[in-house]
Amino acid sequence: MGEQDNGFQAERVKLSYYCCNNHSFTTSFAASVDAAELPVELDCPHCGLPAGQDKDNPPQIAKHEPYKTHLAYVKERRTAQEAKDLLDEAVAIVKERRVRLLAEAKAEAKRAAKGSKA
Repeated sequence: MGEQDNGFQAERVKLSYYCCNNHSFTTSFAASVDAAELPVELDCPHCGLPAGQDKDNPPQIAKHEPYKTHLAYVKERRTAQEAKDLLDEAVAIVKERRVRLLAEAKAEAKRAAKGSKA
């Protein structure tokens, strides 16, 4: 009595996965899913590394790329000569601005000196 109210239990396939830290876990999949669609690798719930179905040869950790700085990305996009040219251009602009500001300051000082004499 009441067994029909418990719901239908679908057929399942249980697969075991193993990671390189010797963790193992079992996951269930619906039996109706094609075997080609089942994942070959999953993330280990214990350590987060990739886990495969072969216990003797678990997936190895992919090479870990360290954090790249802005300069590292710039060096990937520019050659040393391009960087030198850009730096020379920026330095020339700064020098030009300083010369112009110095000339303006001298002219302002002359005007101020003339104004105080009058």
